[in-house]
Amino acid sequence: MTLRMRSWLFAPGDSEKKMTKAADSAADIALLDLEDSVAPENKPTARELVRDMIASREDKARIWVRVNPLSGGETERDLDAIVPSGPGGIFLPKAEGGHDVATLDAMLSEREEKAGLEPGSTRVAALVTETAAAMFTTGTYDGAPRLAAMSWGAEDLSSELGAQEQRGADGEYSHVYEMARSLCLLGAVKAQVAPIETVQPEFRDLDALRARALRVRRQGFRGMLAIHPAQIEPINSAFTPSEDELAHARAVVQLFADNPGAGTLALDGNMLDRPHLALAQRILAEAGE
Repeated sequence: MTLRMRSWLFAPGDSEKKMTKAADSAADIALLDLEDSVAPENKPTARELVRDMIASREDKARIWVRVNPLSGGETERDLDAIVPSGPGGIFLPKAEGGHDVATLDAMLSEREEKAGLEPGSTRVAALVTETAAAMFTTGTYDGAPRLAAMSWGAEDLSSELGAQEQRGADGEYSHVYEMARSLCLLGAVKAQVAPIETVQPEFRDLDALRARALRVRRQGFRGMLAIHPAQIEPINSAFTPSEDELAHARAVVQLFADNPGAGTLALDGNMLDRPHLALAQRILAEAGE
């Protein structure tokens, strides 16, 4: 069964209550965090709590863990603690190219073997725009082992830049962050993995969240990160093809099936070509058809 990746809900690894709430939610992926939401002095305890949470679940495939970045010296301790419990995947922050995913792959392979887990069973997603250096390597993830998704982030990039604001008066991201979003999208499509939109910090404004999720889905994103359980329903809804979309996609696929060899066809007053067929097929695949 293919794991859906519409919604990824963060929960701090040092809060058993919040992790349980995330794991029991309708999020496609519960993302237990060992990085930014956990203070340095709490990381050893958080590792134990995350390990126990994963071990207690039957739905391990959708329980992922954001570990600490490779540059910080904590990643191996994170993996030593959690991999034996069999998480569905690892979320790698501050990735700076496909070589970082390869490094993580080697770490995971060693620990999977020790734990008697199926080789390669732990998947990987990467946050690919959190440093200035990372912005120049978003196109290097082709063939990265285990990689299933790529996402982007504004907070850490903003901190490194010394920027005092990320958005303009209209609430939209300024140029550098829109570029980060675009580079993530392009890099993920180039690597043939799922591009995932970053979080919306204003977790109470669900109308704005829904509008943004619908907009980035139309741009090509396949899912979105979340920081509060209330954000899951709008995200899941936005990234689920509507009945009208499905009906149109079925009609496009049928039209080309009825006219084999045709390069261009007309439907409802619009001219369609092969890229329209590919898009229709992708929409149906998202719905499991």
